[in-house]
Amino acid sequence: MSTMALTITPLLVPASLDDQEAADFRAFGALNRQICDEETGLPDLAPDAEQMLPAWQENTDALSLGFVARIGTEIVGMLAMDFAQEAEARAAEIDLLVPESSAGLGVEDALLELAEREAQARGRTLVQMWTLHRPIETDRMITPRTGWGRIPATRLSEALERHGYVCEQVERNSELDLRADPTLLVAALAEAEQHAGPDYRTVHWMAPTPPEYRDGYAAILARLSTDAPSGDMEFVAEEWDAERVVRRDVRNTSAGQAFSVVAVQHVPSGALVAYNELLIGADRSGVTHQFGTLVAREHRGHRLGTIVKCANLLRWRELMPESAVVSTFNAEENRPMLSINEALGFVPVSYAGAWQKRL
Repeated sequence: MSTMALTITPLLVPASLDDQEAADFRAFGALNRQICDEETGLPDLAPDAEQMLPAWQENTDALSLGFVARIGTEIVGMLAMDFAQEAEARAAEIDLLVPESSAGLGVEDALLELAEREAQARGRTLVQMWTLHRPIETDRMITPRTGWGRIPATRLSEALERHGYVCEQVERNSELDLRADPTLLVAALAEAEQHAGPDYRTVHWMAPTPPEYRDGYAAILARLSTDAPSGDMEFVAEEWDAERVVRRDVRNTSAGQAFSVVAVQHVPSGALVAYNELLIGADRSGVTHQFGTLVAREHRGHRLGTIVKCANLLRWRELMPESAVVSTFNAEENRPMLSINEALGFVPVSYAGAWQKRL
């Protein structure tokens, strides 16, 4: 196989996974999970093809492009690229999927060079990528520019360094046993609600978002791109409105997924000032994924992060009793949120490195 030429072709996005031309997209979903398994032993970190397809079919908020690398007829790697559609967006976010069986064939280098050409062709001046890592110590550990956390060097991280990418940040992936005694969650929620006082109340819903919350939810979702710790990773200020919330809800439920939101409303202003999201696939016995969690800067210090986390986890235990674990990512420098997680029983299971290159 290694003596044959490497070819790279665009990834076709099918109308349905049942279509004849959907083979490559189905392979994309399978490879996505395979890579997570190889890099962390946690294949469920990755969505499957059915969960990914809706986002690839609709490009109002982000344009997704894919490429398939082959040697002969065998797929040896794939590249996924996302381009935020805000006018000020400068970055292309990429995902490089090269399995262990393709090591040493130059696939990473070819796909990274293609990614940079595609980014420049669309006027982007940054390329960003995340790598996954096991929670182990090796002979070579990488410390990000934030100075918080470390990750073991891997074949992929070494390829990124060869191409001039810089590790800007480390994120911790933690899991919580959803079947553990909930007494700790109940007590933490009660204490946090008492501390917050009557100016704050919780609201909750299952997607789709009720019309009366769409504008407020859009406003707090927009804060995630600017308020969450990101080191020197450059993210555009996302533009959100009620219509974008509706589009996101469709993506998060169209493959049989269930999506729960608990938010805190500031009673005097009526604004939603904190939120937590939980999602599970059509298999309700699978891993639950925590999506966003954020407390608006001006409302921090009232334990609202504890409120939204605990309230959603307790509600989720009743809604999805078959799911055994919830998985979440947090920046290593986000000590307030990590402290909440640790107090609630979350334990580290893997890490992610955030990489960036200026073109």
